[in-house]
Amino acid sequence: MDISATLQELLADFLAFLPNLLVSLVIFVIGLYLAGLLTKIVRRAMEMRNSDPEITILISQITRWTVLILGIVLALEQIGFDLTAFLAGVGILGFTVGFALQDVSKNFVSGLLLLLDQPFDIGDVVEIGEYIGTVATVDIRATEIYTFDGQNVLIPNGDVFTSAIKNYSRYDKRRVEIKLGVAYRSDLEFVKQTILEIVSALEGVLDDPAPFVWFNNLGESKIELTAYFWVDQSKTNVGELTDTAITRIVNTFVEEGIEIPYPTQKVHLVQ
Repeated sequence: MDISATLQELLADFLAFLPNLLVSLVIFVIGLYLAGLLTKIVRRAMEMRNSDPEITILISQITRWTVLILGIVLALEQIGFDLTAFLAGVGILGFTVGFALQDVSKNFVSGLLLLLDQPFDIGDVVEIGEYIGTVATVDIRATEIYTFDGQNVLIPNGDVFTSAIKNYSRYDKRRVEIKLGVAYRSDLEFVKQTILEIVSALEGVLDDPAPFVWFNNLGESKIELTAYFWVDQSKTNVGELTDTAITRIVNTFVEEGIEIPYPTQKVHLVQ
């Protein structure tokens, strides 16, 4: 075949293809520009609404990549790229990889849902499963918690999302419960008034809701009761206040002769 004819044919094909290529490049550049512009607009709008930084980053990235992918798809269509076959191959590959990495995929999706639902924020004190501590970070794979005994725990987001979550920082008011037991021969009304006087006098205990005491069980060797009171944990350390309350109650019981019995058993010997 004549080389000159081949080159002319290639040149003609290139010239015919050039307009589509230029249109494709223009669409791609416009997509890049719109992705950056819309990302800034979304970030600024969420910051004006005082949204959490994690949610702001998440929504901004989703916006950016959505616009970019749309621009790339439109650009490829201009040059006759077979998207159907490409997407079919990507789908098969994604299914295979997703099946092999289903735990990773579960944690990824759970991380996105946690960032959207926001059951807790960075710095909140939470209880997840057997762990209680302060939330350090929340990323796509795991939630990091600093426990009160100094451990750094990474909990997979899949486990976090399916577990019951206690958020102790979501509300300022928190109810404290102190469980006690007194002897059966005790004056129960005097016991109740003594505990209420001690608890109500503690600095940090709220008047509304008012403290109260309930006798809730007849045990084998004692009458069981629970003292309830509310604190504003944004101003008061719950652990220190609970320690002070228990110390004063026990000391006052000793002074007033209120018995906190040990478990006892009566043994009858039959001759």
